Amino acid sequence: MSTLWRNLPVNGVHEPNGTVQLNGANHTDGEKAEVLREMEATVGAEGGDPELFSARFGEFGGSYAPESLMRCLSELEAGFNKIRNDPEFWAEMRSYYNYIGRPGHLHLADRLTEHVGGANIWLKREDLTHPGSHKINSALGQILLARRLGKTEIIAQTGAGMHGVATATVCAKFNMKCTIFMGAEDVRRQALNMFRIKLLGAEVIPVEQGSRTLRDAVNETIGPHPFPTIVREFQTVLGEETKAQLLEQRGKLPDGVVACIGGGSNAIGMFYPFLNDPSVKLMGVEAGGDGLDMQKHAASLTGGSKGVLHGSRTYVLQDKHGQIQDTHSISAGLDYAGVGPELSSWKDSGRAKFIAVTDAQALLGFKMLSEMEGIIPALEPAHAIYGGVRMARNMKKGQDVVICVSGRGDKDIQSVADELPRLGPQIGWDLRF
Repeated sequence: MSTLWRNLPVNGVHEPNGTVQLNGANHTDGEKAEVLREMEATVGAEGGDPELFSARFGEFGGSYAPESLMRCLSELEAGFNKIRNDPEFWAEMRSYYNYIGRPGHLHLADRLTEHVGGANIWLKREDLTHPGSHKINSALGQILLARRLGKTEIIAQTGAGMHGVATATVCAKFNMKCTIFMGAEDVRRQALNMFRIKLLGAEVIPVEQGSRTLRDAVNETIGPHPFPTIVREFQTVLGEETKAQLLEQRGKLPDGVVACIGGGSNAIGMFYPFLNDPSVKLMGVEAGGDGLDMQKHAASLTGGSKGVLHGSRTYVLQDKHGQIQDTHSISAGLDYAGVGPELSSWKDSGRAKFIAVTDAQALLGFKMLSEMEGIIPALEPAHAIYGGVRMARNMKKGQDVVICVSGRGDKDIQSVADELPRLGPQIGWDLRF
């Protein structure tokens, strides 16, 4: 037993009352002991001690999960730790890059740059991936990991539908059963993606409880440890490619990097490779809905407080009693009451800046990119477009701002048409026939 506990993860300690504190929560010896014995046997056969990654990002993160899930989470953590530095796994992952459309494109938005009159605006085009968003990166990685763990069925959530589409795409490729949970309201406003998921052979289960949106279906980037770290590892390809591509085209790092934030998967992927480059400003753009003063928004970092949601300590939208509040955004993918814990730690450290963009401002970003660059973005990155334009306008000519266009806008055309009578007059946009 002494060897077993010596090999506990760094974030786990053996409490004197006979429980194990692991990933920020207390659990009985029995269940953890069995999992850790298996981990120890596996690692012992390969040589070396298991050095599992930290469950926390400062005070944020952890694993506030029911006991019934701890064995599954521990198995996932041990499995991911085994492959994260395995060259064979990453070679397999890269072997599918042609299939998903990597490397992604980075190009100058010349008309938008001229219109703004400040820094050069570059677009990281995740909308050009095979399923149409950055979600394919983590979906591919997680399903390859699941296959190595011997799993045959995948269950996932989705808000705007892009994570569901990406998951269903990879499951179809590998002939795996796939079930997608989606808030009933999101099923309505993202009917196109819901049908795409079904076309790919997956089952869609509408969630009728609560607000019937992403909060009730759960979000991939938050969740208990180890999910936030797993998603970050599979999404850092965004920032790594951006860094290499701009160095090739401009011979320098960008001066600013901008991404929208719901749970934060594209932001964490874009920002992480620049974390130790202090000259690069990092700005995340949240969904301001009808405005922060109206309490109809989904801006956890700019309008929330510290709490626990879906197994993780992070910034959340909650009332004075700690009850999670309903959210609102024109964008289904940003309509969420929490955010990834690592982004919360960067807010407190000041490494990244976060702003909220209203529905009307996001629609203006949508309009600008469509009319000036011939690119119809999803409503999620439309928030980033508006925020990125604002950043570029306040910078000097010759500087460079990269905006992540995390998804394409086919899925949102009807939502835009529905909202134009309400929001169009605020931004001078009238498309009535």
